Amino acid sequence: MAMAATGRGHTRWGLILPFLAVPVLVLGFLVIGMFMWALTDEDDTRAGGKATVPCAEALAFGGAQRPATADAGHCTVQGGIDTMYSAVLRMPREDVRGWLRATYPDAPEVRTGGSCGALCLDVTHEDGLPGTAEAHVVQVRVEHVNAETARVRFSAFTT
Repeated sequence: MAMAATGRGHTRWGLILPFLAVPVLVLGFLVIGMFMWALTDEDDTRAGGKATVPCAEALAFGGAQRPATADAGHCTVQGGIDTMYSAVLRMPREDVRGWLRATYPDAPEVRTGGSCGALCLDVTHEDGLPGTAEAHVVQVRVEHVNAETARVRFSAFTT
């Protein structure tokens, strides 16, 4: 009588294991990706993040200079498809209109009131933006802080 050779039983893990490994690998890549994203630099303007810049640079992009009576606040640039510079200035209320007229002499008249704050100015190359400005549009929004002081929000961007 011949004895039959006995072998180990056949399992199906060879078929199931690849299907279990795929979700684990995908989850691992997601966790690693989120970790790497958390470590990225906020000042990376290539990814559309904002970076702090000197206020002279932000104003120059829109063809302006800081008024002598103004205190420069936070100034940023944000890159992407378009470039946007912003600056916040504090200055005497009485100096704002003169600075805007001297900076943009061919611009439309400053608007007052409404939804734009105390004063508004929107300037493009077609209506008074100087040729030296790299921006396509400049927007200025002025808020009165108190009876003597104004907060000027300056934005210059490409379109």
